[in-house]
Formats: sequence, C-alpha cells, structure tokens
Amino acid sequence: MIIKLFHTGPLAVNSYVVTDEKTKKTFIVDPGGHNADMVNHIKGNDFQVEFIILTHGHGDHIGGVPALRKDFPAAKLVIGIHDKEMLEDPELNMSGMMYVQPLSLTADRYVTDGETLQMGELELKFFHTPGHTPGGICILVENAVFSGDTLFEQSIGRTDFPGSSYQAIVKSIREKLFVLPDETAVYPGHMGPTSIGFEKENNPFV
Repeated sequence: MIIKLFHTGPLAVNSYVVTDEKTKKTFIVDPGGHNADMVNHIKGNDFQVEFIILTHGHGDHIGGVPALRKDFPAAKLVIGIHDKEMLEDPELNMSGMMYVQPLSLTADRYVTDGETLQMGELELKFFHTPGHTPGGICILVENAVFSGDTLFEQSIGRTDFPGSSYQAIVKSIREKLFVLPDETAVYPGHMGPTSIGFEKENNPFV
C-alpha cells in the first residue's frame, strides 16, 4: 500500500492518495481543493482512481470533489450515510464559508458502520464515528486508519458545530478506534500522523 499526503484547499486539509501497488487501483481521502501535484502524482504513475472518499461532509474536506470528478470520471464518491443531508446542503456543510463557493454534492455510495469495500487487493472497512459530524466515518485499511476530523495527534475534532457532540466523539474514539491494535497508524484530516497506542496513552481529551 502506497500512501501519499497532499495539503489541499484554503484550510490545508490532509488529503491522502492511497494506492494498491499491485493493481494501481487508488482512492482519494478528503480532497479539500484541487491540487495539481496530487493529480500529476496519480496520472504520472498511471494510478486508477476507484473512489473519492469523504470522512465527513464539511466544506473544507469536499471542495476538490467537482474538479476531481472531471479529472477522474470513473471514480465513485463515497460518504457515510448519516452525512448525506450535510453533503447536499451548502448551509449544513458550510462550504460557502470554508471554501469560497457553496457546494451541493451527491455521493455515488453511502456507507454504514462495518461496511467494507474491496479495491484491488486492499479491503477498506468503514467505522461510523459520529461526534464531529453526525455521519463521520473512519477508514481502516491494513494497519492504517484514516480518521478525518475524529482523532488527531493529542487532540480531537471540534464539537462546537451544529450536529456535533463531545460525548459522541469520545464514545466513537474509545469504542471504534481505541480497540484497534496499538501499532495501527492514524492519518488524520489535520495535523501530523500518530498511532492508536500513542493516543491511548497521551490524548488528553479521551
């Protein structure tokens, strides 16, 4: 598995390009904006984008979707089922405030807790992790979890937005993420990478 980080959009979201090196099939996590370097990385290596996956529906994580759908028309847009309304409603996703222009998007697939997708030789498993948003998801692939705005390095996602809940995000982290092996790498939507073991010992919010 190849993981490449790009900072995208006005808020420099961590966007990840994840590739099964045997088949070159690829998914993109949280494109906050269009990034030419990211597109060149994909096209220059002949990677085949199967999915664009959104960990949640906030505007700073979805801004690059319209352009990427033109760059990679075969890619399917995926988000958690409980953020469907947020993705479609510019007021709820706050895209006008976070990304300059309002965005209303419709996903190709809405996933639920425990659901899996096969991409090449990689299995993607989705966890419903509400708290930052009602429909937030984390994606487990091999020994790595893409945590969006649920779990950060020694921090957690904001819970002062409409639909957010501190109690819910702590429950999500403890019951869905902290049960993973300590050596599981965590790739968050902001800040640097960390691990489940480190966060269990050092995260002051959980």
